[in-house]
Formats: sequence, structure tokens, C-alpha cells
Amino acid sequence: MQPPELRSGSTPEAVGGPCSSCGLFVAPGLLACPQCHVLVHRTELERIASAASAAGARGDLAEALSSWRHALELLPPESKQFAQITGSIRTLRARLDNGEPPTSSLLPLPGDTDAALTTAPPRTGWRRFRAAISSGLAVVLFKLKSLWLLLLTGWKPLLLGFTKLGTLSSMLLSLGVYWRFYGWPFALGLVICIYVHEMGHVVALNRLGIAASSPMFIPGFGAYVRLKQYPVDADEDAQVGLAGPRWGFGISVLAFLAARLLHSDALGAIAKTSAWINLFNLIPIPPLDGGRGFRALGNTQRLLCAAVLGVVYALTKQGFVGIIALVALYRGFELRKETQPTPNWRIFSEYVGLAIMLSVLSLR
Repeated sequence: MQPPELRSGSTPEAVGGPCSSCGLFVAPGLLACPQCHVLVHRTELERIASAASAAGARGDLAEALSSWRHALELLPPESKQFAQITGSIRTLRARLDNGEPPTSSLLPLPGDTDAALTTAPPRTGWRRFRAAISSGLAVVLFKLKSLWLLLLTGWKPLLLGFTKLGTLSSMLLSLGVYWRFYGWPFALGLVICIYVHEMGHVVALNRLGIAASSPMFIPGFGAYVRLKQYPVDADEDAQVGLAGPRWGFGISVLAFLAARLLHSDALGAIAKTSAWINLFNLIPIPPLDGGRGFRALGNTQRLLCAAVLGVVYALTKQGFVGIIALVALYRGFELRKETQPTPNWRIFSEYVGLAIMLSVLSLR
């Protein structure tokens, strides 16, 4: 990947000073000279472009994506370089979606929880196995593979969240509040399920090279991850949004299986509550995860989603599925200010699949 072409002759720092090209004083905070349009951070951008290109060439896609996103922060959104780098990010993301690991290194990058997943068994073998299955189970395994990653290697990225003081302290505070009302077994299970949901977002963000905070818990309201950078398009936003319910579904299934194996009513209640929380998050209203997932769907896909989940509601009588179907129906007719995205059937199938399976799990 070649670095985007950058104009020369600008001051390297954004502290204010004369433009070295035309001499006009450039105020602090400006990214380009208002007179000659020379980039203020040219030197830094050249360094970032070189590092990002080298990382992409050696297969460290997460590092390359992180570098390119940092470059976007130093560019005016209307510049041609901004458009070029956005295209580079989409190209790298396509490589990830095609099955390439986010990094070729065996050691995780600082703050990169997804790097630990690359020590799992090669994905190519899993893809061959999935391709050999002709039933509908193949779709579930392919779209919701986070459950199996959680079973095999999920404990590695999950541990990294405990190294953050803010995450650990807010988690303990929430645990104390829930303990007061529900007892320690349910409180501990609930906090763990919420944590896994949020770590799903963190793993997806690190995979895409998007800087974000570690999870922070708010007693009585769940938890959140604060983005320090933002997705470049609706598809990225949907991938990050649905990663939480996907990992949440995985931990809900594990709790359900443990409840059956140990004949534990407490674990059964935790599994049901976790599924219920993740199903609630799929309601397609911003800022819920479902609202972010719906950004990548065209109006026709939204109406189809409403139809499918309407049938699921008729069969299960799960209230949240009915709400999702009604909101999806409404949003299928909304006039959109932004251009409708190219239909993303991968996001559609993942969204509908998660809603169906979580609705069934929450009824048990």
C-alpha cells in the first residue's frame, strides 16, 4: 500500500506560527493553511504513512489501521488525503473480513486485546469445516464464531480488562450494589456477563485499530466503552456495535450450559438475564447496539428484518422481539439524511440471527 501524496512546505507543529510556504500566520488547531491549503502536520503525516504502509505490508493490520486512523485526526475532512486514507482503511478492513488475522505478531500490542486471539488454531481449518456443513448451522457458526473463540481462547483478551484500574474499581462498585439487592452469586454472574459484552466491543475496536477506553461500569445501568476515534462508515460502526451482543450471546450460552450441567437455578437465572440484556441492546434505536447495527442496513433490509422478527415474536411471544420488529418496521420507512449504504447482508444475517437466538435463550 502506497502512502497518500502529501503537499510539502507546512509547519510541523499545530501550535500556531507562520506557514513556511506562504508566510501566513496559521492559528493553533488549524490542520491546513487557510491561504495556500498546505497541511500543517506534513512531517508527522509522512512518518505515519510510512509506518502504516510498512505495518500493512508485513501483515500487522491492526497496527496499520491504528496508524491510518491517527493520520485522519491530523487532516481536514475535505482534503484529498483524508479521502485516500479512508480508502486505505476500507481496504485493510476488507482483508480482515476475508479472514486475515489482525496482526502477525505473537505478542499483543499495547492495549490490543484482539492480538491474543491470533494464537488460536488457524482459521482456514475452521472455514473448511464450516464450508463442509450444508445445514443452517453453518451460517450460525460462521456469523457468530465469537462463541467458539470465547470457548477456546476468549479468556486471554478478557484478562486484559482487569489490568485497568478504572475498569476494575467500577466493576467492584457495581458488584457491591448488585450484591446488596440480589446476593453475591447472581451479582457476580451479572457483572461478568456485562463485562464480557463490553469486552466484545473492545476486541472489535482493537481489531479495527480504533482507539477507545477500557470498559467503565455504572451501577444499575450496565457499562460503556468510550471511543477516542470513530468508525469511518456505517459498516464499521455496525461491526463494533454488534460485537457486544455477539460476545454477550456467547457468555449467555456458557452460563446456560453450566446451569444444565450443574443443575443450578442461579446460573440459569444469570443466563436468562444476560440474554435479556443483550436482546434489549439489539433494539434499533441509537445509541443502543442495535441502532448502530441498523446504520449498515438499507430500508428494504430493515423491512425484511421487521417481517422475520414479527414471525419470531408470533412464535415466542418474547416482548423485546416484538419491540425490535415494530421499531424496524418504522425505521424501514424513514427518510434518511445520509446516503443509504450498500446492502450489507452479513450484518443483516448477524443481526437477525442474534435476535432469534437471544429471544429463544431468554425464554428458558
